[in-house]
Amino acid sequence: MIEIDGSAGEGGGQILRSTLGLSMATCQPFLITGIRANRKKPGLMRQHLTAVRAAAEIGSAVVEGAEIGSGKLVFRPGEIRPGSYHFSIGTAGSCTLVFQCILPALLVADGPSNLVLEGGTHNPKAPPFDFLEKTFLPLLHQMGAKVMATLDRPGFYPAGGGRLQITIEPAQALRPIELLSLANIGYSARAVCAQLPSHIGRRELRVVQDELHISDEKIEQVQLDTYGPGNVLTIFVHSDQLTETFTGFGRRNVSAEKVAAETIKQVRNYIQAGSPAGPYLADQLLIPIALAGSGCMRTSRPSSHTLTNIAVIKQFFDIDFQVSQKSDLSWEIRV
Repeated sequence: MIEIDGSAGEGGGQILRSTLGLSMATCQPFLITGIRANRKKPGLMRQHLTAVRAAAEIGSAVVEGAEIGSGKLVFRPGEIRPGSYHFSIGTAGSCTLVFQCILPALLVADGPSNLVLEGGTHNPKAPPFDFLEKTFLPLLHQMGAKVMATLDRPGFYPAGGGRLQITIEPAQALRPIELLSLANIGYSARAVCAQLPSHIGRRELRVVQDELHISDEKIEQVQLDTYGPGNVLTIFVHSDQLTETFTGFGRRNVSAEKVAAETIKQVRNYIQAGSPAGPYLADQLLIPIALAGSGCMRTSRPSSHTLTNIAVIKQFFDIDFQVSQKSDLSWEIRV
């Protein structure tokens, strides 16, 4: 049985999610202790418990310690069962993080699957739906897997209430991917306001247009009378190899102009690094690349999150990750 220290590295929920996904995909049992030990409220929260229960159902697993607040979990996976599943978090906890947990198993399953996930879809500390749709899933398609996601309704923090539908058609074997250059850059942007004044989105987009010189045809303002309150500003950076997604969230007592400036700063840091995979995308692609057996990507300085994820993956796969600096702001991760 593989033993995982949940307090290692960044010590958050990513260790648990990666461990669950890798355990199912490789059919190796594990014991994890110190779950989310470095967080203000350690142990399993509702979002993490939903991920554990989803993994147990899809992976035919025997589980010990699956309860709110638990810092220890034993997970013994069995046969992966593709099919139709519906999982509801019950809070604004992230649907995309639950999806991140069960995806590796469904990518190597022997048949297609359909998922309905309910909870948060646009959370400040999780990949938003737009990132899945425009950035991550198209790259999985390049690797041979057909994964499609539909947003039935958005779910913003703290209300939640969002709903995603996802279909997964696995590839017989994932193809390696190489993301090494950032060329022919273009921009587009979208501002969403749900049960909030429309001028918030207009002001955000005005700043984005002025700073990044985006034409009127490349911006979109979405006004929703339901599913709120919530405000999301998304800037898409299009290039030859992919579309990267950068997101800003409206908060109480923070101006629309500041939200826009924060999001633009993310974009400029990305462009300055000159690497196609942003820091969050690099983290998300590690497991698919490991499942493919090889691949490489250029990114900015790997975060503690990314390095911790690499360490977890290496406990399940006999593969060598090479992380090397290529310039002042660019690193290459290669398997």
